[in-house]
Amino acid sequence: MNLSGKTFIVTGASSGIGKVLSKKLATKGAQIICASRNLDNLNRVVEEIKIQGGTAISVQTDITQMDQCQLLVEKTINHYGKLDALVLNAGISMWTPFESLKDVSFFRQLMETNYMGAVHCCHAALPFLKSSNGLIVNCSTGQALMGFPNHTGYAASKHALRGFLASLDIEMKGEIQFLDVIMGWIRGTGLRENAFGPNGQKLGETKRNHTSQSVPLIECVQAIVSGIENDKKVIYIPKKLRLVPFFNVFFKGLLNRKVAKAVNDHQD
Repeated sequence: MNLSGKTFIVTGASSGIGKVLSKKLATKGAQIICASRNLDNLNRVVEEIKIQGGTAISVQTDITQMDQCQLLVEKTINHYGKLDALVLNAGISMWTPFESLKDVSFFRQLMETNYMGAVHCCHAALPFLKSSNGLIVNCSTGQALMGFPNHTGYAASKHALRGFLASLDIEMKGEIQFLDVIMGWIRGTGLRENAFGPNGQKLGETKRNHTSQSVPLIECVQAIVSGIENDKKVIYIPKKLRLVPFFNVFFKGLLNRKVAKAVNDHQD
């Protein structure tokens, strides 16, 4: 894909991967619709894009609400006249063993945001993406490929989304393109700080630290942009994650032990 002149909706654009990805796409000539619930942060991102010579607008959106996702797409079409790509980036995580949970009700919020939020966006955007032979980018995780300790609800929501998009890909018969971005731990996203803990509250900034095995945010974003430009179906960040599906079939016990160790290494 030649990004110049292409119109992208990026959800979760007010911080982390969504913010940096929006700015990077804009430097390539793409027109960006920045969407999230935090309007103040969105406006700051849009202003930074414009200062760099890019084109962007902000649309405050709670993706758990179908009508707001429809309005997001309507504003995109009214402003730019088309939609070329939808980046499903908004999401929330968790970090605690299931048996330590005092209340599992926040699992509903994980599903509403990570799964239903993406479904809402896809449903609203589908007719316009078909018209442009457009692209859906799923900013996903290795946890969508296998079970993952301390992340039961998060992994479940990501498994659901991956299954939905794989099914939609078959239904679309090539009318829409799909890119699955499978990520490991990425430094500087804010996802960890905003993850649910055992009491159903956010963990906060100092609760967990990434190791040197994690990938810098800018390196992650560069890989996503490269995947879009080169019409990839799936990319792995870091690349060693491409071994996960193989190990999950043929060496599942070994993979589970390595993952459990990795989780322990990322704890305080």
